Amino acid sequence: MDEEVVLQEEDLEGSWTLLSSLASCIMVFGGALPYVPQYQEIQKSSNSEGFSTRVCLVLLIANILRIFFWIGKQFELTLLLQSVVMIITMFAMLHLCCTVQNTNRVSTKQHRLSDLDFRYFWKWSAFEDYLLFCFGFTVLCAVITLLLLDSAVFVETLGSLAVMFEAMLGLPQLLQNFQNHSTKGMSVKMVLLWTAGDVFKTTYFVMNESPTQFWVCGLVQILIDVAILLQVLFFSQDTRVKLG
Repeated sequence: MDEEVVLQEEDLEGSWTLLSSLASCIMVFGGALPYVPQYQEIQKSSNSEGFSTRVCLVLLIANILRIFFWIGKQFELTLLLQSVVMIITMFAMLHLCCTVQNTNRVSTKQHRLSDLDFRYFWKWSAFEDYLLFCFGFTVLCAVITLLLLDSAVFVETLGSLAVMFEAMLGLPQLLQNFQNHSTKGMSVKMVLLWTAGDVFKTTYFVMNESPTQFWVCGLVQILIDVAILLQVLFFSQDTRVKLG
């Protein structure tokens, strides 16, 4: 009888370990999944105007900050790997947008980071400028973190900034849709996957007792996702076509 109980406990433990590993894999790669339909949409239409590249800016800053937060406060390795995957994904999105915009550009005027023109911040013509900006931001964060790493207040502030930026992920897209009075060119599938991912992610944070900043961030993201979906219903005359 005792042996049966032990075997059942081992089976349950093994099942839980398998589910936990699966959830971790989903956390690492699931965040990049919503951008697949948007990537395909831009490739298909050869037009990136419906997608706000400032989404990439927000996510790059958030995930760079999260990596330095991890250095100061080692939380789940899963979340660190997720940040690396998201950074690679955002660079892929930016590279595609730059390629499409340069192909469609009528004017020969190029906007570069070296121009130091704030009006064209994050609207540069060359992909290399985005890489250079992120490299400079990373070096700055590295220097400050090295100097203040022993300060618990600094580390917690770093974590709060990281999740605050991540919580604002959908805000640039929300504002762009509002300015355009349209959601044309934006993949509705991307937003639906955002919503599903944010619900899953928030549940994961709560169940794994992650730092409070993470699940608060998740709740804010869900609210913004819902607001964007309401824009789709409001602006689109044929939502079924956009979902197709």
